[in-house]
Amino acid sequence: MSDQLSSKSTSRVLNQPLGGNDMPRFGGIATMMRLPHVTSSVGLDACFVGVPFDLGTSNRSGARFGPRQIRTESVLLRPYNMATRAAPFDALQVADIGDVAINPYNLLDSIRIIEEAYDGIAASGCRPVTLGGDHTIVLPILRALHKKYGKIGLIHVDAHADVNDTMFGEKIAHGTPFRRAVEEGLLDCNRVVQIGQRGTGYTAEDFDWCRDQGFKVVQVEECWNKSLAPLMEEVRARVAGGPVYLSFDIDGIDPAYAPGTGTPEIAGLTVPQALEIIRGAWGLDVIGADVVEIAPPYDPHGTTALLGANLAYEMLCVFPGVLRRD
Repeated sequence: MSDQLSSKSTSRVLNQPLGGNDMPRFGGIATMMRLPHVTSSVGLDACFVGVPFDLGTSNRSGARFGPRQIRTESVLLRPYNMATRAAPFDALQVADIGDVAINPYNLLDSIRIIEEAYDGIAASGCRPVTLGGDHTIVLPILRALHKKYGKIGLIHVDAHADVNDTMFGEKIAHGTPFRRAVEEGLLDCNRVVQIGQRGTGYTAEDFDWCRDQGFKVVQVEECWNKSLAPLMEEVRARVAGGPVYLSFDIDGIDPAYAPGTGTPEIAGLTVPQALEIIRGAWGLDVIGADVVEIAPPYDPHGTTALLGANLAYEMLCVFPGVLRRD
């Protein structure tokens, strides 16, 4: 399916990003990639959706502004991937379905709202690329996708493992989602890979808990000064055979490239390595993806959001059904 048109796409008029000769790139409405904005995922193969939520942050807030800034910076993106030859808009019906209307005064109610929104996306058969928002949002997303797909494999790029038991006594925050996901049976733990973890901590258990669950943990030191293409061959072999979710915390990348985030850690992944990770997911049954923790107030030049927009596009390019032109 990944290298040929699906039968339903041949009879449809597919949405296309607005071209730079149709409207100057500094003009028009700032949807993701200047795609049409629609209010429902019904009839779509994939969608971009924003979750402007940062009630779960522990250091610097501001990720609530991520979806809007990512869309603004996405105006430079064009429909064809020159490196991989992926042409997602040749085969998939894609649109921007706007933002989930979270409750800015209530974290737990927001989690409920997000889960219900993704219930609808999953029920429609649409595969979401989520623009975050802090990493708390992956828990309700996984809950919703699990109802449709069952246990999910995971490729998780992040400076942090996000498996704290509690934060200030709370079970749900941006540092706890993957422990909750394990406890709730959402993940196929032997098909989970975490890449880029680093920094200071409290005990070895901060990362070793993940290994004890069956995760493959690739700390950042294993990634320095090398291509990650060989690693991704191993990752594909490990997570293949079922649905896979790709979750990308922007702080997985070194703050020299992505300063606009709430919990920056030095000595992170490079941008080319980030592309190798995402492109390395080609051929997997990717059921959804996110790029989270982009906090525009800490990057006045917009570079972090520009990077996030490109990563979101690259995620779309590895979805099942995407054509690669000859």
